[in-house]
Amino acid sequence: MTERHPFRSILWLAYMNGIVPMRTQPLYLLSILASPLSFLFFVTVASHGVLLFYGIAGGMILTVLSVGTSLQTDMSHYRTDLKFQDVVVASPVSAPVYVAGIALSELIYSLPGLGVFVVLWRINGPISAVAAVSVVAILITVWALATALGFTLATYFNDIRETFVFSSIVSLGLSVLPPVYYPISSIPSSVRWLAYFSPTTYAAFLMQGAFGLQPLSLSSALVDALVLVLSAFALLAIAMLKARWRDP
Repeated sequence: MTERHPFRSILWLAYMNGIVPMRTQPLYLLSILASPLSFLFFVTVASHGVLLFYGIAGGMILTVLSVGTSLQTDMSHYRTDLKFQDVVVASPVSAPVYVAGIALSELIYSLPGLGVFVVLWRINGPISAVAAVSVVAILITVWALATALGFTLATYFNDIRETFVFSSIVSLGLSVLPPVYYPISSIPSSVRWLAYFSPTTYAAFLMQGAFGLQPLSLSSALVDALVLVLSAFALLAIAMLKARWRDP
């Protein structure tokens, strides 16, 4: 790896942490799909199929969110167990290049899982070009904010076991409590306001609008998109300013 060729370094890291694990241990792909498909199954069965499309849309969000936040586990492993981050710190490779490479590997890792949900989406109805582009843009933004959050948390963990605890909490707070797998009207009105604190709520609104599940006016879509993008930028800013690249 060399900083004179940052793009090459990013691709090498993406290959090392994304392609190689999928090739050597395909069962990793099943672990990615385990939670999204489980939620899809239970939501569909409980609603007698009414929330099938909500489940497909939510499965896409949860898949990207999971691989984004799992960045904390990979980077904690590289930093504390393998001491690989120390090697990177001592090399010409900068923190943004390192993080970009690992983040890209996580995105690559999610593609087979996303492909399953795309097939389910296509089987259950046609996909318009506008809907497809909208979904891609939403998922990339969710991936960016989840990656920024995962990187920031990873730099503060000294024990990889701590990441498993926080991964569950983050997943609960960003994918279960917000209306990712169901309409927000399903949440009791007395506590519905809590959902608006999660950026994935706005991602869900946009996804459900792209799927044609909920009416979404242009103004509402712009507000939801603005909140989602600002949330991603805020988490990226926190990652750049507060994350610990070098151990004290």
